[in-house]
Amino acid sequence: MTSPIATPGHDRLLIIDFGSQVTQLIARRLRELNVYCEIHPYQTVDEAFLKEMAPKAVVLSGGPDSVTREGSPRAPQALFEMGLPVLGICYGQQVMMHQLGGKVESGHGTAEFGRAYVTPTEARLDILKGWFNEGREQVWMSHGDHVSVIAPGFEVFGTSPNAPFAITADPARHFYAVQFHPEVHHTPNGAKIYENFVRLAGFTGDWTMGAYREEAIAKIQAQVGDAKVICALSGGVDSSVAAALIHEAVGDQLTCVFVDHGLLRLNEAEEVVGMFRDHMNLHVIHAEEQELFLGALDGVSDPETKRKIIGKLFIDVFQKYADQIEGARFLAQGTLYPDVIESVSFSGGPSVTIKSHHNVGGLPEKMGLKLIEPLRELFKDEVRALGRELGLPASFIGRHPFPGPGLAIRCPGEITREKLAILREADAVYIDQIRKHGLYDEIWQAFVALLPVRTVGVMGDGRTYDYACALRAVTSVDGMTADYYPFDHTFLGETATRIINEVQGINRVTYDITSKPPGTIEWE
Repeated sequence: MTSPIATPGHDRLLIIDFGSQVTQLIARRLRELNVYCEIHPYQTVDEAFLKEMAPKAVVLSGGPDSVTREGSPRAPQALFEMGLPVLGICYGQQVMMHQLGGKVESGHGTAEFGRAYVTPTEARLDILKGWFNEGREQVWMSHGDHVSVIAPGFEVFGTSPNAPFAITADPARHFYAVQFHPEVHHTPNGAKIYENFVRLAGFTGDWTMGAYREEAIAKIQAQVGDAKVICALSGGVDSSVAAALIHEAVGDQLTCVFVDHGLLRLNEAEEVVGMFRDHMNLHVIHAEEQELFLGALDGVSDPETKRKIIGKLFIDVFQKYADQIEGARFLAQGTLYPDVIESVSFSGGPSVTIKSHHNVGGLPEKMGLKLIEPLRELFKDEVRALGRELGLPASFIGRHPFPGPGLAIRCPGEITREKLAILREADAVYIDQIRKHGLYDEIWQAFVALLPVRTVGVMGDGRTYDYACALRAVTSVDGMTADYYPFDHTFLGETATRIINEVQGINRVTYDITSKPPGTIEWE
């Protein structure tokens, strides 16, 4: 059984996950209300877990299974006898009805997938405060089964054409259940339900980044004592915030290692090292290992091989510099809460490896170090908020994600120094264009990929035979899914003209309009 994350002094809400693809959105909605919550798979939650965590309320997520199937997921029966407010979402509603004496059926033409409209009954319910001001509410449905008989003590407070029990509740026991998904943006007023639920449950909204900062610093100081800490600093948001937080806690006991593998964007090494060393007074080792990495990648074109070479060399280089730090007993990592959630999968089954990920996960055991993960309770937007609390520059807090293997996976085919130089210049022009048009903060990630083909072009009266490149820009919530950003043609034309005019070696520009899935955000 997994254990709750220790959060002394905070009211806690438990989300029991039945495998919904949008369970993390529930947590995000609650965190936006300054409510501390944790997601745990249903298999790990039993009566002992509930007593250890002592949540103030519980949300039951949606899920892909059917409560009519023998052996399908259930909530611990003890949950319904603890006097806690419980909110069931979609499959969570069906679990509540099934376990509390109602009835759930499959099929019979009552499935709903997509947009639907819920209308209220004459009864009124506190959790629906702010709803039905215009007579009905748009919601997002995704269910094949349906509740056919509500459990004893429940009443109906909202219906839809294919869900006569779209909103049910037993107010006396503080049990609430909805067939739709209030956490998704397709339910425009859905946040109100979570806001009302936590208010009725008595949450005070004490989960703030100011409070978290103070608690995290005290926790780091108690954990580290007078030992030394090393941190792999990439310059991304996660490692930057982790380094700043740990430095505030233990000062000169922290040493950061910035591995420059020669695959960074234009002026990136200078910016990162300069900010942390010169402006924040951190001890930063600038490991200039460009020749080592580029030499090992010479002639390599397979993307997975590239990733593995870079990952192995990164560990070797980090180990080399870490060995120079006498008395180091801790390794800092920028692990986030989504990483923690995904390490305990809903199904526990194997998944396909789409591509290897670059990290230093193998180092602690090899080096005999203990881990410090000061961000492991936070989502990405909370990390950014913490960064603002710590005084990091807005330009760093709002940076787009940048992959560990760097430009190696934005340069399909063999990597050469010439191609990397061209790619850096093109990427700098593209990002400059995005910033000039005020679009940077609307986009999750944007970059140029230099394609492994040359095309014929005409410049002036002469023939050119240069590289083609692809522009990529996506919008996303968490990087798990993504849509291409809908630039207008004026922007694309202006950007293509600048790249071709300003970057020697490119004579053709394309725009990648593939979403994820079926594509990935990066090209390799």
